[in-house]
Amino acid sequence: MELSNPQRRHLRGLAHARKVIVTIGNAGLTPAVMAEIDQALAHHELIKVRIQGAGRETRQALTQTILERSGSHLVQHIGHVVTLYRAAKRPRITLP
Repeated sequence: MELSNPQRRHLRGLAHARKVIVTIGNAGLTPAVMAEIDQALAHHELIKVRIQGAGRETRQALTQTILERSGSHLVQHIGHVVTLYRAAKRPRITLP
């Protein structure tokens, strides 16, 4: 399933007031960080992840890796903050 533009717009509106839940530091995308992202997506469905200390290409590569490993969808990518969405087994967020 790919997110449509109205769905992305709706999710961006919901994510606006949310704070960053997971931060990726200088150690990069470790298994512990990936497990934390997976757990946060399972619990919240919509999360923000901050990628610190990396150049643009590195941030894009890390984002792509996270998307592939977690099965989530990219909602938004602004600077060092990435917003991700993955529907839960019992979704709390209803998409238009």
